[in-house]
Amino acid sequence: MPTHTTGSFTFADWREPVLREVEDGPRLTATTVTNHFTGGIEAAGTACAYTTVYTSGNPDSAGSFSGHELLTGTVDGRRGSFVLAERGTFDEKATVRCVFEVVPGSGTGELAGLRGAGGFTAVHGEPSVTYTFDYELD
Repeated sequence: MPTHTTGSFTFADWREPVLREVEDGPRLTATTVTNHFTGGIEAAGTACAYTTVYTSGNPDSAGSFSGHELLTGTVDGRRGSFVLAERGTFDEKATVRCVFEVVPGSGTGELAGLRGAGGFTAVHGEPSVTYTFDYELD
């Protein structure tokens, strides 16, 4: 039976260099983000790497992203590291919807054998983002 936990995270750093863009067309960026998680997941200074696609050259356009995030800290008090595979979409109003799952075999320490999935919805300008995470440990 999966354990359900929640919490929030804040963005500590966001870098998004443009890889390629087409005039009046899509734009591709290599986005790196540092987050701080609190709640069921406690992890400061995570490392995220995303490929982000904007549907037009307009920085306020809709789009999608996919990537990975390495977290080191605790899940409900159990210490270790693990990687989340993340994918999501965003709209012109800057609402982001993301789902994530633990990369199989990435758990270390007391998190070895960690399996699980979760997600979040973020609104641009909000100081923190609430997440949900359902997980199991071997």
